[in-house]
Amino acid sequence: MDDEQKLREQADEKLINDAFQHLLDSYLASRHRKKEDLITKAFNFARQAHKGVRRLSGEPYIMHPIAVAQIACEEVGLGSTSICAALLHDVVEDTDYTVEDIENIFGPKIAQIVDGLTKISGGIFGEQASAQAENFKKLLLTMSEDIRVILIKICDRLHNMRTLQSQPANKQYKIAGETLYIYAPLSNRLGLYKIKSELEDLSFKYEHPDEYAAIERKLASTQAARHELFDTFKAPIEESLNEMGIKYKIKERIKTPYSIWHKMQTKHVSFEEIYDILAVRIIFTPQKREEETNECFNIYVAISKIYKSHPDRLRDWISHPKANGYQALHVTLMSKQGRWIEVQIRSDRMDEIAEQGFAAHWKYKEGEDAEYSEDQSELDDWLRTIKEILDDPQPDAMDFLDAVKMNLFASEIFVFTPKGEIRTMPTGSTALDFAFSIHTFLGSHCIGAKVNHKLVPLSHKLQSGDQVEILTSKAQHVQPAWINYVSSAKAKAKIQSILRRDGRELQKAGEEKITEFLADNGIAYSLEVVDSLAMFHDINRREDFFQAVGEKTILLSEKDIDELKGKKGKGWRKFVPFIGKGKDSKKATAGNNDQQQLFIVPEKFNRKKPIFVSDTNIQQYVFPSCCHPIPGDDILGFIDNKHQIEIHKRACPVADKLKTSYGNRILDAKWDMHKKLYFDATIRLAGIDRIGMLRDMAEVISNLMNVNMRKLTITTNEGVFEGVIDIRIHDRDDLKDIINNLKKIPDLQDVTQIM
Repeated sequence: MDDEQKLREQADEKLINDAFQHLLDSYLASRHRKKEDLITKAFNFARQAHKGVRRLSGEPYIMHPIAVAQIACEEVGLGSTSICAALLHDVVEDTDYTVEDIENIFGPKIAQIVDGLTKISGGIFGEQASAQAENFKKLLLTMSEDIRVILIKICDRLHNMRTLQSQPANKQYKIAGETLYIYAPLSNRLGLYKIKSELEDLSFKYEHPDEYAAIERKLASTQAARHELFDTFKAPIEESLNEMGIKYKIKERIKTPYSIWHKMQTKHVSFEEIYDILAVRIIFTPQKREEETNECFNIYVAISKIYKSHPDRLRDWISHPKANGYQALHVTLMSKQGRWIEVQIRSDRMDEIAEQGFAAHWKYKEGEDAEYSEDQSELDDWLRTIKEILDDPQPDAMDFLDAVKMNLFASEIFVFTPKGEIRTMPTGSTALDFAFSIHTFLGSHCIGAKVNHKLVPLSHKLQSGDQVEILTSKAQHVQPAWINYVSSAKAKAKIQSILRRDGRELQKAGEEKITEFLADNGIAYSLEVVDSLAMFHDINRREDFFQAVGEKTILLSEKDIDELKGKKGKGWRKFVPFIGKGKDSKKATAGNNDQQQLFIVPEKFNRKKPIFVSDTNIQQYVFPSCCHPIPGDDILGFIDNKHQIEIHKRACPVADKLKTSYGNRILDAKWDMHKKLYFDATIRLAGIDRIGMLRDMAEVISNLMNVNMRKLTITTNEGVFEGVIDIRIHDRDDLKDIINNLKKIPDLQDVTQIM
């Protein structure tokens, strides 16, 4: 046994030393100033701190910090401060060492980053709905101190995703869902395109393994045809660029499995119908750095002479870079094979930013003071937005998470001020969003706007290129309805903050009025008395009652005193709640009879084991109306507040939120059905109208497939028809067979399932 132990320790030692040597080699090959002594010191410290601890996969724990540091160095391009922080990122959380110990040994800057990472760490959070959102809030707060905290956190998440196979399935869905909801968009916003794509693909692989494998197989089987198309397409471009004397590389870019699947889901198309799987990148080295914009357009002009370009598909991200720093010229060209191919033209500098994000330009002084490079304006704007949102604590942390996600990860439009200054706004922004983006005072007193010199209401949606002038009045005040007129997180946060402040003032005024009214009528003020009055006016919350009195929507009168003193307490109003309860109680009793069939999760329930939904126990589970899963769909279970189990599709938007907020309540769920029960499904059809089309469709569904049609709706217009068929099927395979057979009918152009 001792010999076996020694051999294992020697193997571990070699594994750890090789991994650390690879990290050092990568660091020494980078452009950063060489501080290998500091990195070696951090490695030895972390190795000692994690000694004897293993990961779920069985490898020594220190392999995880080394891997995170490797990603930070090699894939994000960070320097020694970040590499040391990555090596030490779990020390404070998992061992007896403190942040003060780190500061004494490695200095304040590394300690600050490790402290930030410790604040936002932890895999399993409490039962509360907002645990994960609160964590996200901490993440953003810490991030606004030093951006390297979030970059290392993304590296940490990437390594966790790469090693997710050792986790049980329910934990995989939770971590994958969280990654797709928060970390992939965050990586995209920071310009870490490669990491964003890998996070998306890994999440997809664990949540939908069969669909991931199917797309991988199809990509492999169509690879030869794509290569041939690419070679034929690029040959005349190479000839033209060689003549121009440009130094360049032409690469093919293949759409990732996740983005293919996402397009298949959102556009309701098959793999074969996706035409932009292949894109072409032209990466050139400009002769002079200041000429790179001109060279981009010169290349565009040259290739437009070879292939016809799509008039609506020119995207100029050079003059107006994306908020994550991305710059390129995108043009879609018609190849000789009759296929549209997107070409991305960018310089080597732009390519580095596209691959590594802002990190490619963050050149830190690796010492006491970390300084950003001059390429900071976009990032600073972003961090300012975060700070503004955090200034007003949101009452509901999930609202906060949605607001931040919507605002920071949205695509942008470009809008001009009356003086011609350009401002970036999230897509879907309104005139009121624009007013709040300039100043809170301007937003809260806005009465309308002029867009391109035409008067528009507050709710008018802005388009890229609009010139906006805000009109104000001192008499104007923020209205509750305004929350529906804005889409940006900043404007929503400001409006809610002002409404809450106004509400507090009205509540205070209402409370004073009630106190005065009771004193005038010889009744002592107490919370019980206030609650009785609130019930008398059919208001459940005390604060709402105070506010209603404050804003004079409720006027106190003798009836209130009669109610309190019980003189006329048996009026009709007394019976309304009672009658309501009576009705509700009947419903509740009926409901309880149904609910007796529902499975209630016991206290000591093994959440790591999968649950099986079968023909005999399907009644025991709750099927919410958000996603209508049918046998064959990838599903998961969720333990709700009543300890019942809801069944959702893994791709359901509601399930995405549940995975992010209540990760420890997610269960692995599998089907165990035997084609005994029927489920509803809807198919959408479109095609050329002709005699016999309806007969052909009925022939396939009713006779060939032996399936009952429950409802059929067809509309025709100028020789083209659209239709919807409701059918009853056993599972997803039945549905696929029906769709495939329908596609064989001549003149039936489009057959898709409605989700």
